[in-house]
Amino acid sequence: MIPKRDAFLLPEGQAYLDGNSLGPLPAHAPARMEEVMRREWGEMAITGWNRAGWISLPERLGDRIAPLIGAGPGEVIVGETLSIRLWQALAAALKLTDRKVVLTDSGNFPSDLYMAEGLLAQLGQGHELRVVAPEEVAGALTPEVGILMLTEVDYRSGRRHDMAALTAAAHEAGALALWDLAHSAGAVDVDLKSADADFAVGCTYKYLNGGPGAPAFLWAAPRFAGRLHNALPGWLGHAKPFDFDLGYAPAAGIRGMRVGTPSILAMAALDAALDVWEGVDMGQIRAASIALSERFIAGVEAACPELALASPRDPALRGSQVSFRHPESYAICQALIARGVVGDFRAPDLVRFGITPLYIGEEEIDRATETLREVMAGRLWEDPAYAARQAVT
Repeated sequence: MIPKRDAFLLPEGQAYLDGNSLGPLPAHAPARMEEVMRREWGEMAITGWNRAGWISLPERLGDRIAPLIGAGPGEVIVGETLSIRLWQALAAALKLTDRKVVLTDSGNFPSDLYMAEGLLAQLGQGHELRVVAPEEVAGALTPEVGILMLTEVDYRSGRRHDMAALTAAAHEAGALALWDLAHSAGAVDVDLKSADADFAVGCTYKYLNGGPGAPAFLWAAPRFAGRLHNALPGWLGHAKPFDFDLGYAPAAGIRGMRVGTPSILAMAALDAALDVWEGVDMGQIRAASIALSERFIAGVEAACPELALASPRDPALRGSQVSFRHPESYAICQALIARGVVGDFRAPDLVRFGITPLYIGEEEIDRATETLREVMAGRLWEDPAYAARQAVT
């Protein structure tokens, strides 16, 4: 059974296994956007900030995301991009320690590394970004490490870090733990409080289905209340933004991590997407994801021996995606898309599939398996048209 397939506008005859990159359109999002544009923006104009509650939308959306990541009300703020949120969280964490090393791993999303390198360089205080192999993280928590910065689920292979164990190891070593949940939120059973994490960030356009470029979120453990440093002190993070004081005084709690004016149209689409998550049990989603992933892996390995599993075989060690390795993965992916099975390619040689039980089930899994068999058996990927790289892969 696919519990909420009707809640999405999915192209007819398509098996969409790319929700780990961009979630599909929630069916009622267009109506919500229409309402905001015509009734709120169109009729209320600037009074919509008060009458439609636009000004508090970042906090309200944060409260809707919180149950999906094991956070509490008033602890999550929504807005900006994931790169900006990571910058803020890392800067805030660095203010809480005098240690100079930020530890991460080579499976982290490259943008996270870019942002960290940029921030540390700008600080000019002798900080170091130390990158180790994923399996070496725990052993690399030496006394000079101040921040452990990891993406919980590897965007390429789907390998999943043990958040609770690594957070505990970081704390034992005297470091703070910052987690990127881009491939976790809405995909796996995240519990930030039980894991005793310190900071977390994430995007909303993947498994949460908020739309292309949907705003990101930031969470900080409540124990840091009153000690959160906002490295990007925009006016809406001010305690009294409409007093227009020349000096910055941060708002209390997570609201002090707001930056600029929120993108109301993008947030309206996300608000509609989060309606779909009402009443959803992440434990059930996780169980369904594992069952579908196991079915897919077994089917592909039986039908396509040329493909090598690149994801962890143990479902406890992977997120909600499955990747296979082949030298011609890009062309294979394009051949699949041409036949109505949508996955994606990740360099250098991975074809990647998102397993999203809200709207896919055994029928889509079996169709993807059979189509992949046809593409591989017939070497259909050899068509030159499938080798031409597009701007977005």
